[in-house]
Amino acid sequence: MPYERFFDNTGRIIIITGHYGSGKTEFAVSLAMLLSTSAPKKTALIDLDIVNPYFRSRERRGLLENAGVAVYGSIFKTEVTAELPALGADLRAPLEDKTCRVIIDAGGNDSGALVLNQFGKYFQSNETTVLAVVNANRPETSSVGGAAGHISAIEAVTGLWISGIVNNCHLLRETTAGTVIKGHDFCAKVCEAAGKRLFCDCYPEGIVNPDDLSCIQGSLMPLGLYMRPTWLDR
Repeated sequence: MPYERFFDNTGRIIIITGHYGSGKTEFAVSLAMLLSTSAPKKTALIDLDIVNPYFRSRERRGLLENAGVAVYGSIFKTEVTAELPALGADLRAPLEDKTCRVIIDAGGNDSGALVLNQFGKYFQSNETTVLAVVNANRPETSSVGGAAGHISAIEAVTGLWISGIVNNCHLLRETTAGTVIKGHDFCAKVCEAAGKRLFCDCYPEGIVNPDDLSCIQGSLMPLGLYMRPTWLDR
């Protein structure tokens, strides 16, 4: 399956934003893992989520690096429990490397996205795409107005334009095809209200059969459950 098609209309740098709990980190890690085996360019993941201590992409450094994805972010390379907001200086390397595809896992909400501002000089419009992950089952983004307002707030504090919305409506292991389809319909309305495009629809791989989503027109994105600790399902 040609996952590199996701980048047909995107820049070299993709910034992933979204509400806390939307699944943006799972999306970022899953996308990096897929691209590590299908995209010809080098791939790097930059973890800029230094506000929320939960579900940080740098927790999967070993998995990502074994797949050929370079991981940047916190100055603490191995101590993922340290929550000091200290970023490593080396994270500028992939941003400056024109041969590297970069996925940025930004902090949740508008407050978490603020850290993007210090790297603004790298986010040229011709090579940067900003996406917002929306989960219709999260209370704060369960209405079209709430989701559109959340997107506007991120744009206001960062000065970046969010061009695409990622539908990640899920109920963890209880997710069904109907859950994903419901999210698709919801995100289509958000796109209309906010003037955005629907980038893709996510489904949990191994839980939802993509054949059951044939009614969805557009790109389907399988998500691994990389960020969910297995003990939560016991």
